[in-house]
Amino acid sequence: MRLVIAAMKHETNTFSPVPTPLARFGKAGDELLEGKAAYKALKGTGAGVAAFIDLAEQHGAEFEIAISAEAWPSGPVEDEAYEYICDKICRAVAKGCDALLLDLHGAMVTRSREDGEGELLSRLRKLAPRLPIGVSLDMHTNFYPAIAENATVVAGYQTYPHIDTYETSLRAAKPIFAMLKGEARPTMAWGNRPMLPHVMRQGSDDFPNKDLQAMTRRMEREGALCATLFTGFPHADISLAGLSAVVVTNNDPDLAKRYRDELLDFAWTNREAFVYRLEPLEASLARAKAAAEFPVVLLDHYDNCASGGTMDTMKVLGAILDSGLEDVAAFAIHDPAAVKTMIAAGVGATVTIPLGGKLDMPSINRKGEPREVTGTVKLISNGQFRNRGKAWHGMLMDMGTAVVLDTGKAEIVVISKHLEPFDLGCFTSLGIDPTAKKYVMLKSRIHYRAGFKAIAKQIIECAGVGVCTSDYAMLDFKHVRRPIYPLDNLNDPNS
Repeated sequence: MRLVIAAMKHETNTFSPVPTPLARFGKAGDELLEGKAAYKALKGTGAGVAAFIDLAEQHGAEFEIAISAEAWPSGPVEDEAYEYICDKICRAVAKGCDALLLDLHGAMVTRSREDGEGELLSRLRKLAPRLPIGVSLDMHTNFYPAIAENATVVAGYQTYPHIDTYETSLRAAKPIFAMLKGEARPTMAWGNRPMLPHVMRQGSDDFPNKDLQAMTRRMEREGALCATLFTGFPHADISLAGLSAVVVTNNDPDLAKRYRDELLDFAWTNREAFVYRLEPLEASLARAKAAAEFPVVLLDHYDNCASGGTMDTMKVLGAILDSGLEDVAAFAIHDPAAVKTMIAAGVGATVTIPLGGKLDMPSINRKGEPREVTGTVKLISNGQFRNRGKAWHGMLMDMGTAVVLDTGKAEIVVISKHLEPFDLGCFTSLGIDPTAKKYVMLKSRIHYRAGFKAIAKQIIECAGVGVCTSDYAMLDFKHVRRPIYPLDNLNDPNS
């Protein structure tokens, strides 16, 4: 038995000014992982590809890792990068194989295409019309018909924060192995609803997504091979952005359709619960000042790099500094130029620098606004650490060269590569104990919960500025299908 294993993962924020060339797909040390290097980096971790590796080895299969390419969310993927990654996968399949296992995202948009994953799968299906193809997808997939038409089995994450990446790849791959043994005949049904669930209301600890994900697990216990509810990624101005569902059964298309409709109907009936209510920043910080138990987590949810944010806007951090809050740790401001300046000054030096605000955001009509900050260069690091928490356990993280700037009231982490703060290691690797701080500012939306929810005495969501804005009114949707909830008035439960 010969298998091909590959990963191609990018969540595209079409409003983001952050470019996505091929180099962005090199996660640690700018290395694009292929073959033996991919095996060494991913084996034994919580990555989806690691699950494929483990199953292949358990079945005694020969396998090739064509490529494992994953980039932090940003603007549309450059066509050259997309073609390079696709070509690697297609070439491996063209050599001949018995099955293909793909770890994809599901919300990749390129300069030329709305549906990067569907296009890849279409090419693969032309190469190998009868090849069994198992695909694992992110919960934020914006599902297109070409995915269902060309994949054999599809499974998506059932947790957000995503702490089941490994398990999802197992769910996608096990039916493929059963199929190869003649024990399964996968049948699939998919559908969507015209709704854009807000990312801040998509947590799988919260209603209604908590209930929806429980339903998918129940369906799998009752006999579905895979059942998935995709909340979708709303910061993508493409026709099919939004909520969808896909169910795979063992040669039972009627059951697949019934389960699919059960998921979609529940989501649609409870669509108002997916709407996010904004709080003014001033009110949020007033609540922070009144806190009696610590640490308090302050979320800058408008500027999260895991939703395509620049991670360099200063509105929330600036307001924290102006408010007089003390004993603050902040992660992080992405500012490679500031990092270089502080390295040149050296540890112990006092510097006054224009921090952040290096990128303009034309999609929301905002210029970058640096803020002058004075502090002491406390620490310089290579910025690498391994996740020890539930999310992507064991994976090597790389925030690039990182500096801790201490203002006396706040320790600000300044980084040169994008990194979402979902693991305590983003602080502890820099000598900061977040559990000992009064306030911990994170540029995050939901993923912070994987590492920080357990230590937080209070969580306060802070509205700032950024291209992953939580205010849909700031986004000029031109291509998404209309009408769609909540951009349009579809509040009638019977509609």
